Amino acid sequence: MPLRIPLGISDFRELREKGLEYVDKSGLLIEMIDREGTKVLLLPRPRRFGKTLNLSMLRCFFEKRPEDLSHLFQDLAVWKAGDAYRRHFQRYPVIFLTFRDVKASTFEGCWADLTRKVQALYDEHRAVLDGGALSALERRNYEAILDGTAEAALYRQALGDLSRYLHRATGERAMILIDEYDEPIHAGFVHGYAREILEFFRAILTVGLKDNPHLERGVVTGILRIARESIFSGLNNLAVYTLLQKTFSTCFGFTEPEVEALLARAGQHDAMGLVRAWYNGYDFGGTVIYNPWSVLSYLADAEPELKPYWLNTSSNDLIRATLKKHAARLGPMLEALLRGDGFETVLDENVALDRVDQSDAALWSLLVFSGYLKAEKRPRGPMAQAAHHLSVPNREVRLIYSGTFQELLEARLRDHGADLHRLLHGLLGGDAALVERQLGAFVKNVLSYHDLGADAANTPESVYQVFVLGLLAALEPGHRVRSNRESGEGRPDVLVLPNEPGQPGLVLELKVARGKRTLEQALDDGIEQVRGKDYAAELRAAGADPVHVLVIAFDGKQLRVRRADADTA
Repeated sequence: MPLRIPLGISDFRELREKGLEYVDKSGLLIEMIDREGTKVLLLPRPRRFGKTLNLSMLRCFFEKRPEDLSHLFQDLAVWKAGDAYRRHFQRYPVIFLTFRDVKASTFEGCWADLTRKVQALYDEHRAVLDGGALSALERRNYEAILDGTAEAALYRQALGDLSRYLHRATGERAMILIDEYDEPIHAGFVHGYAREILEFFRAILTVGLKDNPHLERGVVTGILRIARESIFSGLNNLAVYTLLQKTFSTCFGFTEPEVEALLARAGQHDAMGLVRAWYNGYDFGGTVIYNPWSVLSYLADAEPELKPYWLNTSSNDLIRATLKKHAARLGPMLEALLRGDGFETVLDENVALDRVDQSDAALWSLLVFSGYLKAEKRPRGPMAQAAHHLSVPNREVRLIYSGTFQELLEARLRDHGADLHRLLHGLLGGDAALVERQLGAFVKNVLSYHDLGADAANTPESVYQVFVLGLLAALEPGHRVRSNRESGEGRPDVLVLPNEPGQPGLVLELKVARGKRTLEQALDDGIEQVRGKDYAAELRAAGADPVHVLVIAFDGKQLRVRRADADTA
């Protein structure tokens, strides 16, 4: 029987009452309640990793309401954990405010969206207005928000005011749950109204969450931890748990055992290896995490297919634009990512969006916390700043990098005579003459040592290798491109492996004409190197058919290509 997958449903009550598949994340409630001394939590995670559903679960558990919702929790970990947790059940007034889809291109449009959000929130708690707990001035302020005539100051203090009203009306302090707080802030940076939107969020969050005597607990989710000086400077009671920390590490996304259980229930346990390659690869505080949206989307397909579900859910324009803008300057690191090795760096958990163009640390942090890079902590000395090893998490996310390189190259070559698709056709066909013509046009019109920094003159092979990898990235997802990996008895420069048996594979050996060595001599050296070494072993193991071996020799912007026989390479 196929699983009943709740794809796109982020309302916890609806999901549970319909009997849809649910991976128990009530451990979030347990960890939150256990941290009694922590007043406000900020839990940034990548998009579609379960943030909204988790906040909906918190609301159903904590919110005081006339109907009993215990049936939603009785088979979950939090209910089984005992009375210490159940005593908080349906006890508090809850303020739930989401800023999802507040991303207008102008501040005026954004402000209109924000005021409508606050207006809907106040309308939801209209019983406070009708209950006689408000003074005459408070009633006028409340009604001004409801009818849209309120001054800006009332919107900035809306969370603080509403929590006061609810505390007075119910006798319990309010829970404040805020979802996707940073979506309007992203839009502000993209569209040029960052200052205005930061001022609003600094005000509304500070009034609602800092030293608020009417606040029981607060939970804020988003993608990034916006730099403290930008928005959180006044919130000294804020505890931040990014995906780098162990605390709350299993509360968002799916763990390996959770995915194994889902696949087993769906009768697809044999697909675990492929699902792991496509959707695994995240490291949340040392725990292996899968992308939940992609796993559920795969299971929801009538004919399950491994494809980039997560990448297709919303625009990746900001990430693509950022990668394109910095591709030349960050060439060696991007080359390391494309070949599957990665690199080590120090991350800044406070992401300053206005510094992404100037700071490599800010750029890498943006990519990590947005879900486009995996960060694994590396041990260092007691006085050293913690470092992380960054890599592309899985095949799905790798497509954003390969697609970005393809777009970048095609844009730069639009006015030149080179044809990327003809080049790729020649490579997969082992056509040395066609590759020489098309790759020569690419090198002549695009390649420059200046693209990859001052080290290029000392390591010319790396320049060509980065360039070729960028070109070959356009072969994904049908093929996997690997660089400097063990194969046979040596390390070929580049391997192109098919993802399906029966498709062509390619070995590339790159040589540079140094000193008095000519292009022909460099080709001879390359042929001699691959001859006798089974560079094509991994391709044959992957079912590649046919297997092509090409040697490419470079001398500045001149090049020659020669074919080697696969059975002797």
